[in-house]
Amino acid sequence: MNYLALNADLGEGYEYDAALMPLIDAASIACGGHAGGVDSMREAVQLARANGVRIGAHPSYPDREHFGRVSLQMSDPKLVASLTAQLWALKAVCIEAGVSVSYVKPHGALYNDAARDPKLAALLAQSVYEIDPSLALMAMTGSELVKAGEAVGLTVIREAFADRAYLDDGSLAPRSEAGAVLDDIAAIAQVESLWRQGGVYAQNGDWLPLVADSVCIHGDNAHALKFAQTLRKRFPRRV
Repeated sequence: MNYLALNADLGEGYEYDAALMPLIDAASIACGGHAGGVDSMREAVQLARANGVRIGAHPSYPDREHFGRVSLQMSDPKLVASLTAQLWALKAVCIEAGVSVSYVKPHGALYNDAARDPKLAALLAQSVYEIDPSLALMAMTGSELVKAGEAVGLTVIREAFADRAYLDDGSLAPRSEAGAVLDDIAAIAQVESLWRQGGVYAQNGDWLPLVADSVCIHGDNAHALKFAQTLRKRFPRRV
């Protein structure tokens, strides 16, 4: 990486979106599946526009009760219909604001399920392509979703995580496990490792090569925001 591209998930009801927006390069905006509505999308889009931040759609399983963090068993047509509605909800807000959606990043359980399941990954990638083939697809680096996006001809943004521990297969450690969310010192060391060495150490100590185009940070509380500010001071950004 010649510069550190940071992305964050926004429009999810937290109070730090405005403070976080100047620190990031891309904003993945919740579009109704797990959080968000027309008003929150409008606010996030306007903030992104004012700060020159790339706008992404952040669809999920339609599960606001569990914030999209529970895997749902859905028929392919129902899942595609939900994803289409979520993407078009954000696209409509962007058209109104005179900007464009440039990429799609699934949220939560949908993101993790598609990272492991080739069939689901193919369904998501094909759905995005059919909605708008100019959209990029943001996906966990090395995952099935990266492969599926490339297979249908989408531009793929390979994503790594600053503050989440990795398992030795390249997946994220489940949030329910101790140590899955890294403290600031460990997270900064992980970004340093990505930046300088092109990989990280998994929870079991194995070296895990990772090729990343963008690094995800969280800004859902004051502590996380301070971490994001620290990262932006330490690492160069695209000019």
